Amino acid sequence: MPKAIARSKTKKSVAKRFKLTATGKVVRSKAGRRHLLECKSSKSKRKLGKQVLVHDSDVSRVKMNLPFGLR
Repeated sequence: MPKAIARSKTKKSVAKRFKLTATGKVVRSKAGRRHLLECKSSKSKRKLGKQVLVHDSDVSRVKMNLPFGLR
């Protein structure tokens, strides 16, 4: 009987925090928009709502934990 091939599973905490675009880039949400919003300006709250690209040095680690996403 042949040995089973080890599968790499999706790390669910990473899947909830990051998203892969159609071109393979990794995007994330900005931190700081959960609470204490009264003291922040409308401009800063608007900017915190946007998504940004993950830094190049972290992309490989994120993609390693998302094996079924686009590479």
